[in-house]
Amino acid sequence: MLDILSTHAGLVAERGGKPVMVTAVSARSKGKARGNHDLSKLEWHDDPVALAKSANIDVFIELIGGDTGPAKDAVEAAIDAGKHVVTANKALLAKHGASLARAAEAKGLALNYEAAVAGGIPAIKVLREGLAGNRPRKVFGIMNGTCNYILTKMGNEGRSFADVLKEAQALGYAEADPTFDVGGFDTAHKLAVLTSLAFGTEVNLDAITVEGIENVTLQDISNARDLGYKIKLLGVAARHDTGIEQRVHPTLVPKGSPVADTDGVFNAVVIQADFVGDLLLEGRGAGAHPTASAVLSDIVDIARGNLRPAFGVPAKQLETYKNAPDLAHSGGFYVALQLQDKPGAVAAIASILAEQGISIESIVQRGKSTPDAERAVAEFILVTHDTTQPSIQAAMSKIEAGGFVASAPRVIRIVRI
Repeated sequence: MLDILSTHAGLVAERGGKPVMVTAVSARSKGKARGNHDLSKLEWHDDPVALAKSANIDVFIELIGGDTGPAKDAVEAAIDAGKHVVTANKALLAKHGASLARAAEAKGLALNYEAAVAGGIPAIKVLREGLAGNRPRKVFGIMNGTCNYILTKMGNEGRSFADVLKEAQALGYAEADPTFDVGGFDTAHKLAVLTSLAFGTEVNLDAITVEGIENVTLQDISNARDLGYKIKLLGVAARHDTGIEQRVHPTLVPKGSPVADTDGVFNAVVIQADFVGDLLLEGRGAGAHPTASAVLSDIVDIARGNLRPAFGVPAKQLETYKNAPDLAHSGGFYVALQLQDKPGAVAAIASILAEQGISIESIVQRGKSTPDAERAVAEFILVTHDTTQPSIQAAMSKIEAGGFVASAPRVIRIVRI
C-alpha cells in the first residue's frame, strides 16, 4: 500500500476527499526490510490489539489472516474502540462475518473487505453496490490462484501435480503446507462470503461441500482436452426455490469459454443476475499490489463517508441460511474407469447407471494397459447427461462393489457455461 500511496497520494486524496496516510503499523518483525519504505517515523506496535485501539488512527487495516487469535482480537478491539475496519481476511469473515458486521453497524462503523475475495478484482463492490437493482441467482468462478496455476501448468506442460506444486512453492504461490489451497478450503472461505453477499443470508461455511485438486491426474487433463474441456477448480453458489447450494470442486469447463481461458494465477468470478444477465470479472486474484489496490478502494469509500452494510443489507436482516438438496447442475459428469477385462463388464456398468437414472452421452475406450492382478485393464471414459451427485455416487459404489474396476473411479463434474 505504501507503494501505491507514494505514487498516487494526490490521486487518492482527490478521490477520497481527504489525504490518506499510514500513521502506525504492527508486524512480527520491526527490522524486516520493506523495500524503499522507512517505517522508523511511524508509530510502532508489537501488539496489533494496541494498534487497533490507538488514538492516532481512524481506520484499522487487518492483514494478519486466520479466524482466531490476533486477527479476530484486533478487529474486535478496533470496533470496540470506534475504528472503521478494512480486512483482507476471508477466513475471519467466513467464520465470524455476520457477528462482526452486527457489531460494526451498531456503532455506525464500516467493515470493508474488498481484498478478501479475488484480490484486486472488485467483486465485493459489484455485488454490494453495482448490482443493487438485481437479484443474483448464481455466483461461481476461479477463486484460488495457486490451484489455477497448478492446473494450467499441468495442462500446458504435461507435468505431474507433485512436480508443479513444488514449483509453485518455490515461487511463493503455495505455502509449505499447501492443504488450505489445493484442498479447496481457501476457495470455500471466499465462496461463503460471496454467497452471503449475493443472496442476503447468514454466512455458512459448514454448508459447503469441498473437494480439492489433489486427485486430478495428467490423464484426466488429457482426457478433458480431447473432449473439448479444461479442468478448473470452481467455487459455485446458487439460489434455488428450496434453498442455497454451495460447492467447491474440480470442474470440466468448455475450452474457449472465459472461465476456461483464465489461466495461471489469475482469478475469474461470474455473477448471474436477473436483469443484468451474466457478468465476468477477471484479473489478479492475489499479490501485494492487487491486494493493496483493493484495500485502498475500501479506505477511499470510508473517507468519502460511503459506509455500506458489510453484506449489502444490515446484518440483523440477513436471512437464516437454508441448505438446498444436492440438485442436478447444468451439465453432466466425467467418469474415468480402469475397467477389468471381464466379459459383460461394460454392459453391467451401463445397467448400473440406468438403475440410477443416469444416461450416457458418450463413451470412449483408451486402450488396454499393462496387466493388473493378472487381468488386462482398459480405461473407459464416460460422459453422462445431467444427473445428481447422489445418483452418481450410488452408481460408482455399485460399480466398485461389483469388482468391475481395478481402482476407484475418477469423477469430475462438467459445467457447460
